[in-house]
Amino acid sequence: MRSPMVIWLMVTILLLGACASDKSRFVEQEKGDPAKVNTQLAIEYMRVGMYEAAMEKFKKALKQNPDLQVAHSSVAILYERLGETALAEKHYRIAYNLDHKDSPTLNNYGQFLCREGRLKEANEMFTSAVRNPLYRYPEKVYTNAGICALRQPDPVLADTYFRKALQANPKYPPALREMAKSSFGKQKYLATRAYLQRLQEVSGLTPEYLWMGVQAESVLGDSNAVSSYALALKNRFPESDETQALLEWERKQDGR
Repeated sequence: MRSPMVIWLMVTILLLGACASDKSRFVEQEKGDPAKVNTQLAIEYMRVGMYEAAMEKFKKALKQNPDLQVAHSSVAILYERLGETALAEKHYRIAYNLDHKDSPTLNNYGQFLCREGRLKEANEMFTSAVRNPLYRYPEKVYTNAGICALRQPDPVLADTYFRKALQANPKYPPALREMAKSSFGKQKYLATRAYLQRLQEVSGLTPEYLWMGVQAESVLGDSNAVSSYALALKNRFPESDETQALLEWERKQDGR
């Protein structure tokens, strides 16, 4: 079972190129701009886990053009993955100074600041990121802001952000997951049912959410829904902790 933070640590980077086999097309597209070519190649190397090759290309790109914003914002992600937080922040800050309105950079920088416990600064970055009306993925920013709000902890603010994420994209799985958990934690089982149903329509349910469905539907008295969630949990995730909890729960139910 992955926690929100684990999921959150899987940072979404902006891919500017295609696959590694299309390197020649990168060069053709960016002919006359070697810094952009090297940055695109570095992003692709990073995407497939070739961090050493990616770092080499990033350094080359930044030597060719020290003011290339996307190179700074992308190498910051790589430095963070490598545990070099000081260098990550240095490049996030440079990227931010080069373009205060670049929403992907603001979003990634906000996540970094939140992981560092600098929650107020993080929220400022998220807020700036969604001000851009042309940004295509505001639901990602709102969800990240909500997860950060949970660390304060401010569950009311978090729910506000998650709802804004779903207003922007009603089918966004991360926000649906967070609202299902929030509703379940508040014992709002009808809302839990609704969010789980919406989540099922767009994404497979993990053991955590299948077990949540069993418990919510048990309280609501829908035995068919309980059986459906329970069967899916046992068949798909027989070794999970949630399945063991389900089996123990069923034994207690049988002993009533």
